[in-house]
Amino acid sequence: MSGVKTIRVSGDEGDQRLDRWLKKRFPQLTQGAVEKMCRTGQLRVDGGRVKAATRIEAGQEVRIPPLPEAQPAAPAAPRPRIAESDQQMIQRAVLWKDEHIIALNKPPGLPSQGGSGQGSRHVDGLTDALMFGFKDRPKLVHRLDKDTSGLLLLARTDRIARALSEAFRARTTRKIYWAAVAGVPNPRMGTIRFGLVKAPGRGRGGEGEKMIAIHPRDIDKTEGAKRATTDYAVLDALGTRASWCALVPITGRTHQLRAHMAELGHPIVGDGKYGGSGQENLGDGWGAQLGGEISRKLHLHARSLSFDHPITKKRITLTAPLPEHMLRTWQALGWHENDVPDDPFAEAE
Repeated sequence: MSGVKTIRVSGDEGDQRLDRWLKKRFPQLTQGAVEKMCRTGQLRVDGGRVKAATRIEAGQEVRIPPLPEAQPAAPAAPRPRIAESDQQMIQRAVLWKDEHIIALNKPPGLPSQGGSGQGSRHVDGLTDALMFGFKDRPKLVHRLDKDTSGLLLLARTDRIARALSEAFRARTTRKIYWAAVAGVPNPRMGTIRFGLVKAPGRGRGGEGEKMIAIHPRDIDKTEGAKRATTDYAVLDALGTRASWCALVPITGRTHQLRAHMAELGHPIVGDGKYGGSGQENLGDGWGAQLGGEISRKLHLHARSLSFDHPITKKRITLTAPLPEHMLRTWQALGWHENDVPDDPFAEAE
């Protein structure tokens, strides 16, 4: 056991969670050990008690109690080889890149990260194919649901990952999603403010996780509920049967857009979890299947993403083409990508 240490956070280590900083320095520590040290007050920052998720800043002093000695590290298991077809698939998904950032147009059906039974076939497991001569694998800075397609950013260095993660937390980024939804929301532009709380129970690996919408007046008295805000705008419609909506998540909760649109009575087309996979939409705004030739896949796409480049400071706006199943739906319904404004909310401001 080593003695008590006081370590000053260096300039390039700031703005990250305490538990992550600690486990980088002391790989022998488990998450449970870090949380116990916080809970018992043995781990302190600038003399004060902290939680494992507390964010530390450069210059702060961290008091670390005696720790178990690090055991010799077992040789790292070789990373599974990526199939040639998957390498080509993920490289084709690259929409834009520079020496700091890679932007993907993530295909629907490809998870952002691994889970139970996923193996290495997820974006994070395919990043060896996205190094393009760099020594480090790029890092995810945010996620999309498995069945949601569209813009996904990866950072090519830890420094850029921290900067982009902070931009997402500070909401200086702007994401606009496109969705086909059952029925036509009324009014045609508005804000949804229902809170969200996890439903009890979950499937193996979390795939059964579902969120329940909570009326704004009940959020504070509902254990575990978090506030969530979504702006929406109807861009086009097919009678009362279906509409093309732009959605902007002001907050970033799990399944936020899907749960919010379902609570509004207009679930996203193809959303069996929130819209009922066996339901047909009869024009009254409920039932996530349109029937006919329309794909039963989820019709939710991260269409555009704007952010301030951490190095150049320029505002970057990227746009991702629709995936094949949504493009077929747009063609079937007579909707055209170029007929709507890039940001319909900007005109309303």
